Order: sequence, then structure tokens, then C-alpha cells
Amino acid sequence: MANNRQAPKNSSNASRDDESRYATILEGVPTDLLLRGEFRAASGGETFSVINPATDKPLVEVASASEADARQALEDACAAQEAWAATAPRERGEILRRVFELIHRDEEKLAHLQSLEMGRALADSKAEVGYSAEFFRWFSEEAVRITGDYRISPNGASRVVVVRQPVGPVLAITPWNFPLAMGARKIAPALAAGCPIIVKPASKTPLTMLYLGKLLVEAGVPAGVVSVLPTAHSSEVSKLLDDDRLRKFTFTGSTEVGQMLAAKAAETSMKVSLELGGNAPFVVLSDGDVDKAVKAVKAAKLRNGGQVCIAPNRFIIHEDKAQDFVDGVVKLFAELKLGEGTDAATTLGPLALRSQQETVRDLVKDATERGAKVVFGGAIPDLGGELSDGYFFEPTVLTDVPYDADIVRDEIFGPVVAVTTFSDDSEALERANDTIFGLAAYVFSENLTKALGAAEKIESGMVAVNKGSLSDPSAPFGGVKQSGLGREGGFTGIDEFLEEKLISLEN
Repeated sequence: MANNRQAPKNSSNASRDDESRYATILEGVPTDLLLRGEFRAASGGETFSVINPATDKPLVEVASASEADARQALEDACAAQEAWAATAPRERGEILRRVFELIHRDEEKLAHLQSLEMGRALADSKAEVGYSAEFFRWFSEEAVRITGDYRISPNGASRVVVVRQPVGPVLAITPWNFPLAMGARKIAPALAAGCPIIVKPASKTPLTMLYLGKLLVEAGVPAGVVSVLPTAHSSEVSKLLDDDRLRKFTFTGSTEVGQMLAAKAAETSMKVSLELGGNAPFVVLSDGDVDKAVKAVKAAKLRNGGQVCIAPNRFIIHEDKAQDFVDGVVKLFAELKLGEGTDAATTLGPLALRSQQETVRDLVKDATERGAKVVFGGAIPDLGGELSDGYFFEPTVLTDVPYDADIVRDEIFGPVVAVTTFSDDSEALERANDTIFGLAAYVFSENLTKALGAAEKIESGMVAVNKGSLSDPSAPFGGVKQSGLGREGGFTGIDEFLEEKLISLEN
């Protein structure tokens, strides 16, 4: 395969007044903790810096919650639990509907804010705003559809009544890569079910969640029902897992951290749901459509610069399709423009963290040292000027990737397409399942029966067939194996925040 390695274009940025532009985006964005229905400084007065990943410069200081703040949030949640659970389902639903409307009212603000603190291209941030809002609309409708059961026992001796009640106070820990959607996916069903919730956003991207907290208060969420606790010391908030008044823990993030915290949560037998790491296969079978597959790369791999848990990680392409696929991806990547996420001309922003930039660099280096070929990109670019210290990485295509390369086993979380080939379709499915993870997968075949058969055989919680999109607020989201427990979204999403209670009556 020909070497087309080149740097993508960078968007124009040198002449802008960034300080004024940032001030406009940050105007009205809270930087304190949301406690008791209002924004307050941390009890210890500590703050931390939110860093712009495009420039490696601080944007603003945010309050850093202490253990005392976390304990206060739990006290507030416990105090609010009875009244919130007793609130009419329709009223809870109407509040969630107002949040949906407020998110759309402020969609430009939320999009620019995410692109500023996260670095992602503005188009991706706008898409996340719409996606996030849908969780509040969906669960505003589900709040009034919490069902139970009534029947006569088989022996006729009793009447069986089953009611579903709120599980109780919730702790949610959300990741940096989707600072609005991951919170929305947890907050909306918790509130719909009648549960107060404490949210700890990632310290990398706390501003978007704090702004969502502001909208929740405006929508009428009572004091104590939602707390937002950014912190530079995650363990200060996660110490709440030792308190048996906390009845639900929901986490999205790395497998290692999630499993460690879940083990702690198990000590008090609380309900747990986890969305953990992924290693998604992207399989183009012998009859797969290459044009569809290349189009799917744009949706599945480039979104958020590849920093997506369901992004395809291993590109397993039939040998007869590989050259056309690689050529198509190279052409796609050559059209990208690297730049700051808030610049409308940017189509690929920086990675969110310096450590993530270094991880992607090291994975590419390991692959090439083991024999992989760099067909496009492959390096940290020097964009010059204000972006010279940003966390950018060139969109990259690798071919001839050996099976023992780290990039095949580890989650990339970056804009790298690492291609391996196969000659027999059954071999491709074996490779797809050769991982401890099972969050998402992508399969391409023009034979519907064959495609469905492959999707059923792949060990994954979600499979996209002939397309690059998966996430849908109306559908269950979650993984198998070491990719998680439970489901978010869809009809079952609210179940994670409810407990069944049997009331047995004499017949």
C-alpha cells in the first residue's frame, strides 16, 4: 500500500482575540459547587484549573469539592428523598421536559462550552447537545409509565402486588469525553424514577455539567435533589460509597477504576451500573460495501477525535477489500482540518488530555516498531502559534498491523485507524471476540442474513450493521464481559433506579 503520509490542514486561528472569545463562552457559567439548590464555594475554599487542550493554558478556576461537601450533598439527598419520591410522576416529567427545552434554548452556549473545555470540533459538540437533550425528553415520558403487577398466586392463597419504588440516593461519576451526555443519561432516569442524585463530573470537563446544573435549578428541580461536585480529588467524593444511605452507584469511565469502585460499593450491597472500556471491532466481511464502511469511519471513529468508548478500535478488513478501504479512509482524513474546537472551520480538534496525546503516540510507535506501516499521519503535529502546545494528534492510518501490537489490545481513544486483514469470514468473527471487552461492534455485509448472523455471534452489548452510529436515547446502551453492568437509555434505563417490592395480601 502506498505511503500517503502527510499532515492535514490546520484551520486559521492566529488573528483572533481569544481572550474576548473565551470570556463570551464562559459568561454565566457557574464555577462553584451546586449544593442545596444554589452555587457555593467549596467548604475548604480549594479550586483547580480547567485547561484548554488546544493551548495548554488555564481557562478558569473551579471549586474543588471536599469530603465534607460530599457528605453534605448526601445529607441533602437523604432529606429530599421522601418528598421527591412522593412528587407526582407527571410533575417530575414536566420538570424533565423543561430541562429538555432549556438545553435547546442554550444549545449554542453548551456546544461552544464543550468544545472549549473538551477540545472537540464544534459540529460534534452540537450533536452531543441534541443527543443529551433527548434523554430528558425520553425520561420525561417514562416517568409516568412506571408499572407494577397485580395477580392471584398460583395456589390461590394470596394476592400478589408488586410495586416499583425509587432505589434511593444516587452517586454518579461521569467521564470527560462526553461532559453533557453522560450526565444526562444518568440524571434524567434517576429524577424520573424519584431518586435524588449527586454528580461528580470529570475534573477535565466540569464546566458543562455545572451549566447543566444551572438549567436543572431553573427547570424547578428542588434543592438537594441534584448536587454537582467537581473536584480535583476524586477520592473525596467516592468516599460516599462507604455510607449505607447511598443506594445506587452509576459510573462511566475506565474498567480499572470502575471495577475498583464497584468493589467498594458492594460492601454495602448497593445497586451498581457500570459503563467501562471498549475495544470495538470494525469488521468488513467478504461481501461488505467499502463505501458504506468508509462513510461509517467518519461517524464512528472521527466523532470526538476517536475519544469515544464505542469508537471502533480494531479494523478487521477482508483482504480483497483492504486496499479500497484504506484508500477511502486516507482520502477522508486528507480533508480534515486540525484546529481549536471552537473554530467553526475545525473538523478535528485536539485530544482532551496531554496524557491521552502521549498514549496515542506510544501506541502508534509500538505498532510501527512491530512492523506496521504508516500510510497517513502518525505523529504529533506542530501547528505553530497559540496551538503549538495543544494536545493534537494527526489523523492516522496504519496497515499491516501485527496481532501482538498494543494498539490491537488497548483502547486507543484517538483518531487512529489500525487495519488488519483476514481471508475467511469465520476468522474475522473469532478475532472480533478475542478481547476481554464487549461494548460495541460494527459489521459490514450486503447479505442481511449473514450480517445478522455475524451480529449475533459477536460478543458485544451493541452491534451496528452497515453504519457507524449506535447511540440512541430510546435504546439500551451497555456492554458485556468487562465492558460493564446494566443498561442506560431505552425502556430499561429507568429500571436501574427502581427496586421491586412485593406486597403479599391474604386472598
